[in-house]
Amino acid sequence: MCLAVCGKVVKIDGMKAVCDFGGTKREISTMLVEGVKVGDYVLVHAGFAISILNPQEAKETLKTFEMMYKVNE
Repeated sequence: MCLAVCGKVVKIDGMKAVCDFGGTKREISTMLVEGVKVGDYVLVHAGFAISILNPQEAKETLKTFEMMYKVNE
């Protein structure tokens, strides 16, 4: 089973980007996805952006993760 996490791109430097995952920022690779821009929401697996999400899809995904986190508190 694979798990990809949704994050917001806050900085880009070549093929690397900094992604914000609910307040935690991590460097990721954008080499697998063309056209990633600051402000985009991306799905990240194993440190690589694997797709760009539209903003509505990203908000729904983040809301689902937040609900799962609250259930497990």
